[in-house]
Amino acid sequence: MPTRVYVCGSKDYEKLKNLMEYDPYLDKNLNEEQLSKIKDDKEANVIFARQDYMIKDGISVNLDQGKCYLYLSANEEFLQQADLKLKKNIEGIKRAEPEIESKVVEIVETERSESESGIGSIFG
Repeated sequence: MPTRVYVCGSKDYEKLKNLMEYDPYLDKNLNEEQLSKIKDDKEANVIFARQDYMIKDGISVNLDQGKCYLYLSANEEFLQQADLKLKKNIEGIKRAEPEIESKVVEIVETERSESESGIGSIFG
């Protein structure tokens, strides 16, 4: 799967987290009519909660402590739509520079690998 990393200010962490966790189809506050409209709304169907993502603060990836980094892995079509939705909803978010992107991807993948091997040794 293609992977991208985005960067934004730490002040936008909560807003980014809420955007990433929200799934309109699980929102109990929406009625049938509202859900019906969502089905035809291309942007509303860019649902990050159904994708592989992780938000890291700058300190945890040895980068700018005033920033947070979004790791997002999805198919190319989703990533194109995601880019538009992120920029529309999170002021100042942008795709990370290639060297920062590769560093964050490496850190996330290393953490996952270590986590999986730890679970494997527990259930070995």
